[in-house]
Amino acid sequence: MSARLPLLHKTPFVLDPRPLLEATSPHAGLLSVSRAFRSLGLPALVAANLSLRKRQRGFSEGQLIEAISLLQTVGGECPEDMHLLAGDPCLERGLGYRPPKATAVREFLERFHDKKLEKLRPRREDQKSFIFPSSEPVAALQQVQSGLVRRIAKLYRQAGQAQRIATVDQDATIIESHKEAAYWHYEEGRGYQPMVAVWAEADLVLADEFRDGNVPAKQDPLTCAKLAFAALPETVTRRYFRGDSACHEHDLLEWLKHPDREKEPGGRIGFAVSAVMSEPLGEAIRKVGETEWKTFGEAEEDGTDRHFHAVITNERTEGGRLLEWQREKAGTVEHTHDEVKNELGGEVVRGPPAMGHARPHYRMRDGGSVSR
Repeated sequence: MSARLPLLHKTPFVLDPRPLLEATSPHAGLLSVSRAFRSLGLPALVAANLSLRKRQRGFSEGQLIEAISLLQTVGGECPEDMHLLAGDPCLERGLGYRPPKATAVREFLERFHDKKLEKLRPRREDQKSFIFPSSEPVAALQQVQSGLVRRIAKLYRQAGQAQRIATVDQDATIIESHKEAAYWHYEEGRGYQPMVAVWAEADLVLADEFRDGNVPAKQDPLTCAKLAFAALPETVTRRYFRGDSACHEHDLLEWLKHPDREKEPGGRIGFAVSAVMSEPLGEAIRKVGETEWKTFGEAEEDGTDRHFHAVITNERTEGGRLLEWQREKAGTVEHTHDEVKNELGGEVVRGPPAMGHARPHYRMRDGGSVSR
């Protein structure tokens, strides 16, 4: 058709009325996600660490995890949404397999559940909050994540940009849920409170731990921190840790500053953690004379002339620089929470169908259980 039509006279394009016989797809962008998934060696990492198949035929673990990743990319929220990827010959051709159906994905996720771990939960009368240890399959996923981090670090090194500094930012967040099994969290709702550790310089998630909603962030933050530092590559020669007041916890701080850290690859760990403003600490701060304070900046207050905050650190850094550096974690780990909750559909864990409207919602949980 001639480009002389008024609609086309300013463009170099010509409309061709002949039917297009080549393969096309409304999900063509997913093939770039698949290419990144495979180019980073994730299928091999999954095969080396995760073995859940009861028989050799059918989908491999790598294909199932790839399919779940693609489903989340298009906004899927549960196995039943696998229909979003169905009936697309072009996508199937690019992947080399037909995306699994909802039943296959559901069965795969259920294999991460270990019923024996449920017996470890203490009675509520003895202990209200409890963190389940990871099931073997969930622990294997952490090994996959660690391998992925090291492979990306290797690409940096091959490009002449080896990552020498690693700052681990750790933080917990609330994920709402209306499931009967979900516990009440501190914001007067029900849900879960996972913890995530991020490598700030590389913008990579190092480790995560899914927890019940009634588990305070201050309860055993050391487990996630250990997993995070264990995932760092050998190229790292300087290590740091940043956290909010939930990381003001004895075992974590003692581990971070222990002399054994200096003997490990990467050396000592410098840290800056917001202190819990206890009454004794507040009293001690108020006793500091006006002339002993140093002003680093001013900000509008909420009707009071001052607020007191304290940071626990083993760094010998000028105060203003230390405070600014410690607050930078808001742009790393909190950004990760935002991406997971608002971009990948992790904001709410739905419960079972209610009045015929809500659908089952599955998400892998640390400890191997699967939300339904």
